[in-house]
Amino acid sequence: MTPELQRMDWMPSPPLAPIDSPLDLDHLSRMTLGDTELEREVLAMFAEQAGRLLAAMAASPAEAGALAHKLKGSARGIGAFAVADAATSLESAIRTGHGRSHAFAALNEAVTEARAAIEVILKP
Repeated sequence: MTPELQRMDWMPSPPLAPIDSPLDLDHLSRMTLGDTELEREVLAMFAEQAGRLLAAMAASPAEAGALAHKLKGSARGIGAFAVADAATSLESAIRTGHGRSHAFAALNEAVTEARAAIEVILKP
């Protein structure tokens, strides 16, 4: 069989319909293979990283595009798709030079909501 015809295993896509939570917990579970301890660890790391990246974007606007890109990847990994979308919008605003402050505010709000949801999940 040629390589083009071999079966490829793909990762599931994020949901097409919006979810009510800032986190897609089904996606997170798939990404962590259902390991709840790993989920908690990854969520804690994301919450800390997201706060640091936002602070760095505010302190160093010249680096905001690269930092938003990093945050976007992390957010997609845990199922924080609103954060990822807001980071994408900030990247676009930086590239075009239009709406940067609005895009940063939307990203900040999305991160705040995701971190609040994570706090509830991690509460003992």
